Amino acid sequence: MKLSKQQSLFTSDISKLITFANIRGHDLAFREVQRTQEQADLYAKQGKGIHNSLHLKCLAADFALYKDGTYLVKHSDYQFLGDYWESLSPLNRWGGNFTKHGGKIDDADHFQRNPEQE
Repeated sequence: MKLSKQQSLFTSDISKLITFANIRGHDLAFREVQRTQEQADLYAKQGKGIHNSLHLKCLAADFALYKDGTYLVKHSDYQFLGDYWESLSPLNRWGGNFTKHGGKIDDADHFQRNPEQE
C-alpha cells in the first residue's frame, strides 16, 4: 500500500479518535505529528524517541489531553483513548502499550499506525 494511502487511513482514524474524545468530554490538542530526521535523532540521543520514528512518515501523532481545561498527564488518563485507538485497526498501536527491555514505556500521548508493506 502506498504511503499516501496509509497516511490517509491514519488521518481518518485520528479524526475518529478526536471525535471519540470529544464525545467523552475530553479535548485533544496536537503536540507533534511530523518530525524531521534531525529531531528524531536528537530525541533518540536524549532517550525520548527512536531514530526511525513513524513521525517521519506522518504515521504518528502525540496529543495533549484536557478535561475541563485541565491538562491530563497520567497513563491512566489516556487508557480509554488507547483502547479505542487500537480497536479501530490492527495496525494502530498506542504508545501506552509500548515496552522496552521487558518494561513498560510511558508514551501514553502517542498514537501510531504501523505501515503495511507492499
